Amino acid sequence: MRQPKKTGAKPKVSGAKDAPKVSARDKRKYIDYKIKVKKGDPLPSFREDAIRLNKFLSNAGICSRREADVLIETGVVSINGVIITELGYKIKPGDVVQYDGETITTGTKRYVLLNKPKGYITAIDDPRGRKTVMTLVSKACREQIFPVGRMERETTGLMLFTNDGDMMKKLLHPRYHARKLYHIETNKAVAREDLEKMTRGIDLDDGRFKAEAASFVEGGASNEIGVEIRSGKNQVVRRMVEALGYQVIKLDRVVYAGLTKKDLPRGYYRHLTEQEVAFLKMSK
Repeated sequence: MRQPKKTGAKPKVSGAKDAPKVSARDKRKYIDYKIKVKKGDPLPSFREDAIRLNKFLSNAGICSRREADVLIETGVVSINGVIITELGYKIKPGDVVQYDGETITTGTKRYVLLNKPKGYITAIDDPRGRKTVMTLVSKACREQIFPVGRMERETTGLMLFTNDGDMMKKLLHPRYHARKLYHIETNKAVAREDLEKMTRGIDLDDGRFKAEAASFVEGGASNEIGVEIRSGKNQVVRRMVEALGYQVIKLDRVVYAGLTKKDLPRGYYRHLTEQEVAFLKMSK
């Protein structure tokens, strides 16, 4: 059903050199981090002359920066074949970084758009065994990609995945916040004055939020509305609608940062075109 593109080089694995002797306690930490679920932002693009080693490991999805400091002090990270234990060490373009015998390299930038179905959580992995969005894009490319933002389990619609850290930070930045348009179905007819309230602003527990636009869906029933927002707060659209006394029956993201669901069935993904990537980079 999926349409993977088998492009990009898979990171090469090479043996670690000059492995240090570590205590049983440090070895336990090493094993714990080795089996820890990967997280973090994608790898940096090296536009700067140098980047701190702990940041590089965090961006690569190995662990958090604080946890990376422990790994570095433990002596399980090497650069150009030399074990590095110095906190604050900076790596430069061309340096070979190894962790757990694997060489961590920057890969081709990937941009994957998914039309998410119900029943999937936004997580890299889930210890409770629930279905995650990562299983839907697992064959999209060889590079590890990450979801941009979150989407609740029962919400459907567009989600973007990428390993472009700069793009991700831009789309999630409070001053940018990608434009999102939702198609919403409620348990009863929506009053026109309530749409106006949404554009004026609604007070929620964590602040006052307003929609950029809110209107009835053309050709739809009186309980179908379209709401456009830019806020990145969790479940803000659902909470705004519920604050007005309605129950959300369906919540579908039909537009994300100018990208639409056209020719993208539920549960399928596609790679962005060069023109779409350029548009996202230029958008303000």
